[in-house]
Amino acid sequence: MALSVIGAGFGRTGTHSLKLALEHLGFGPCYHMVEALRLPGAAALWEAAADGLPVDWAQVFAGYHSTADWPGATFWRELARAYPKARVILTVRDPEAWFASTQATIFARTFDDPDDPWQRMVRKVVDRLFDERMNDRERLIDVFNRHNEMVRSVIPKERLLVYDVAEGWGPLCRFLGVAEPETPMPRTNAKEDFGRFAAGLERAN
Repeated sequence: MALSVIGAGFGRTGTHSLKLALEHLGFGPCYHMVEALRLPGAAALWEAAADGLPVDWAQVFAGYHSTADWPGATFWRELARAYPKARVILTVRDPEAWFASTQATIFARTFDDPDDPWQRMVRKVVDRLFDERMNDRERLIDVFNRHNEMVRSVIPKERLLVYDVAEGWGPLCRFLGVAEPETPMPRTNAKEDFGRFAAGLERAN
């Protein structure tokens, strides 16, 4: 099964809502950070990718039809080359709101246990993007903005959807060439949802 949709947006830009939406529209299963947490051996594969080692993307995404969020978003260039027919979705958000959300959720804790493979992977795949300055507002927003501009400049317009999940089904369904569902667009992974995910992370470690 080859990827048909590649999510290039950073975490906290509605990526979990996008995951659920893609699955509802028939583009699932969708690989998300939650999969990297629960799948045996996944952290090691992503850590190898972060270290610049050869990666068998077919192995990483075996059984998946799409991806959203980190860790995949860090490797959007590689994935776009590996799956040239896949469409790319860049989820976006107001930079200040994005920064505030990261500080209340994903960057509110540190991942500094070198003996934990999942924490090592997160530091290499996510934290390195920001020089591990996870609470530096200026640095985070600069990286966020430059990432979004780079995706826009590299991916051809006909292959790219720049998407705010608040826009609902319309732009997403038109881009993917499918009918709009009658059910509401999924909206998940607010602060409360993330708290439940973090509790699961603590239990897993």
